[in-house]
Amino acid sequence: MNQRYYDIHDNGYNVRCKLYCSDPKAIRRAVIFGHGFGGHKDNKAAERFASYAIGKHSDMAVIVFNWPCHGDDMHKHLDLSSCDQYLTMVLRDAREHLHAERLDAYATSFGGYLFLRYIAHHGNPFTATVLRCPAVDMYAVLTHAIMNEGESEQIQKGKDAMVGFDRKIRVERAFLEELQREPMTTVDFTSEMDRILILHGTEDEVVPFEMVQHFADENLIELIPVEGADHRFRNAHHMDEAIKATLLFMESLN
Repeated sequence: MNQRYYDIHDNGYNVRCKLYCSDPKAIRRAVIFGHGFGGHKDNKAAERFASYAIGKHSDMAVIVFNWPCHGDDMHKHLDLSSCDQYLTMVLRDAREHLHAERLDAYATSFGGYLFLRYIAHHGNPFTATVLRCPAVDMYAVLTHAIMNEGESEQIQKGKDAMVGFDRKIRVERAFLEELQREPMTTVDFTSEMDRILILHGTEDEVVPFEMVQHFADENLIELIPVEGADHRFRNAHHMDEAIKATLLFMESLN
């Protein structure tokens, strides 16, 4: 499996990406991987998925990219418009420069929220979309599970706060207000139900299982519970279970 770093430049934005593939000239389909809050393009879950996926499908590529203000990204403000622009650029580049004829999505947590928001705003560019532990109400997840009380008070006073677990991301009040205005729990995704699969750990300590189960039920989307899995699927058996389910779903929509 080959790995390559590359940047996409457009309209004042610079998106830093990582490509996994067997042969760049053989790419026919690409899976766009959306990492979670505080993540980055050198995501170990994405690398593990790519190893499985490309081992089975030599014409498949996996593309991971930094969201704004994540990893070594140089963007100064985390906002939903910039996240939307980054994903737009990655999708366009996959079609125009990698010549991918089919695009699929695999996103986790905050990435799941952003992919759902993209579908809600622009329509669905993906043949198959798999969401692992998606933060369908990112405002609630950020304020109740990721931020502490001191950080919340600081932001409410109009000051920025460094927020996160292993890696801290600068969060501004304007970003929180954007998230509060746009929970994906109020959007109707039933028209896309056959093209979306959700995987969620029953022991998720960040995104409540019940929240996502309700979202899936409301939109008639299949949700596969992964018994005992936490938010990050730290157990290798749980991660492999999720990867196998993801590939089966993508293959079912060929």
